[in-house]
Amino acid sequence: MTSIGGAASSQMVDWNLAVATATRLVRPGPEVSRDEARAVVAELRRHAKASEGHVRGFTRMATEEIHDTPVLVVDRPGWVRANVAGFREILKPLLDKMQERRGNTPGGAVLGAVGGKVTGVELGMLLSFLASRVLGQYETFAPATRELPAGENGGGRLLLVAPNIVHVERELDVQPHDFRLWVCLHEETHRTQFTAVPWLRDHLEGEIQSFLGETEVDPMTVLERIREAAQSLAGGRPEGEEDDGGRSLVEIVQTPAQREILGRLTAVMSLLEGHADFVMDGVGPDVVPSVQEIREKFQQRRAKGASRLDMALRKLLGLDAKLRQYRDGERFVRAVVNEVGMDGFNRVWTSPNTLPTKTEIAKPADWIARVHRKADSGNSGTES
Repeated sequence: MTSIGGAASSQMVDWNLAVATATRLVRPGPEVSRDEARAVVAELRRHAKASEGHVRGFTRMATEEIHDTPVLVVDRPGWVRANVAGFREILKPLLDKMQERRGNTPGGAVLGAVGGKVTGVELGMLLSFLASRVLGQYETFAPATRELPAGENGGGRLLLVAPNIVHVERELDVQPHDFRLWVCLHEETHRTQFTAVPWLRDHLEGEIQSFLGETEVDPMTVLERIREAAQSLAGGRPEGEEDDGGRSLVEIVQTPAQREILGRLTAVMSLLEGHADFVMDGVGPDVVPSVQEIREKFQQRRAKGASRLDMALRKLLGLDAKLRQYRDGERFVRAVVNEVGMDGFNRVWTSPNTLPTKTEIAKPADWIARVHRKADSGNSGTES
């Protein structure tokens, strides 16, 4: 296996060991014949292609660079490899900073090497858990590798996790053709968001790096939080240990500056996820005959989760917050479109200044008043 970690950051996290651990532990997907597997992959690729036109027509978002971002149909280990590469890219400044701090302590180099392997194993355990749950993903910060191509000029890639899609469509007992297209519509919306809005990727990366740059915790604190999550996966918290009040890994390590940045990030992610849900259901009736049945069953599945262990991990990893983002963001988009139409909603993509705040996600009328009144009050129509 070729190394995918940098020299400094690999001491904090052994990325290759994380991949090896996750691919060893990840549960096998549903049983399918070789011919059926080929048919699923081919159909997902066709649906991804068809979704381009459906999404652009419904959203009225023009994009010329969509073909710069490849669509990859992957298995669970493929999803792990892609995400490890993305994590390494986005976390490298933070890990380098932590490595430098540890290197200045007695025995820091030895502790770093040992800690990196421990963290690699534990991160691999978490990835193995997530790898069986993700249906699709637009990887915004994906570096190209020989096995996993990505778009040129900073473009990302769209991942569709075939075994998970088949697993869920069987579990929900829905029409496979419809469910696969429905999933593709959601993920294609994300690809359209980033290819049609050139500044969005850099803005999001800047916010994430600002958040990570504010991190002043000791490296061992971060590693301990990862260890807690891995222990939950292995069988719950150590005996006698108290719960952290339902806080996620991200929330636990916040500074006041990070809370402000996280508020902005939460608003953006709610917008992106809610918009994708709104689009997949809006396009649905015309091209997905059973969309109402799929949505009802899928929402029930989302709401109930699986076991107590699953729910504990979702809370610790912040996945409960992601579910709220889907719901709150979709309500925001629906309310705005109902009030000012799709073109009026699309003013949200004008600049970072027209993105909704966390408060506006909950109160769409405030966003409409701010953006539309400001834009329409003068003849110039400019945004401040």
